[in-house]
Amino acid sequence: MAASMVSLLVIVLLGTFALEPTFAQDFCVADLSSELTPSGYPCKPASSLNSDSFVFTGLETAGNVSNNIGAAVTPAFSAQFPAVNGLGVSIARLDIAPNGVIPLHIHPGGNEILLAVKGVINAGFISSSNVVYSKTLNVGDLMVFPKVCFITRSMRGSLLPLHSLPLAALFLDYKLLPFLSLPAIFHLLSSRRLRFLRILRSSGLRLS
Repeated sequence: MAASMVSLLVIVLLGTFALEPTFAQDFCVADLSSELTPSGYPCKPASSLNSDSFVFTGLETAGNVSNNIGAAVTPAFSAQFPAVNGLGVSIARLDIAPNGVIPLHIHPGGNEILLAVKGVINAGFISSSNVVYSKTLNVGDLMVFPKVCFITRSMRGSLLPLHSLPLAALFLDYKLLPFLSLPAIFHLLSSRRLRFLRILRSSGLRLS
């Protein structure tokens, strides 16, 4: 496989159903003209829906990985795919260039399943006990990530991931983590990640 190929992942985020709102109706297609609330968007009237309301197109297009982290995310969350509003599931396409990286982060209120669709990547997460769980994923491999943090780095190829909830990603500064001396984490880091942190700091953004 050519080293210049981009990795393709699918990320599925699955919400914790005990924390999810329970709708009396079968679905709640988001009314994006209304404000987002802690429980999601208000529902569109069922009379305004048709079959197209439950279909999303756009994941077939590769994201632009010509950036400082060498990765791109194409989301199909409530804001892009209103039909998943309140259902506790959503999906995103993740393209990663060779040596690209998804910075260490968490998804509050959501878990994640990663499916490698094309290429080879390293993926992992760190438990609340400061234990690193990482694995090299090949095409067809799945990995689940609890509601903590994880990192992915493309070795070659492409990837496609699956998700849930109106998601937010909180990126973490490695300086805040006490376990950087663990050898297992070093192969998950790259210079792209360090440049990304410098850009965030110079922009005045506060790192979580």
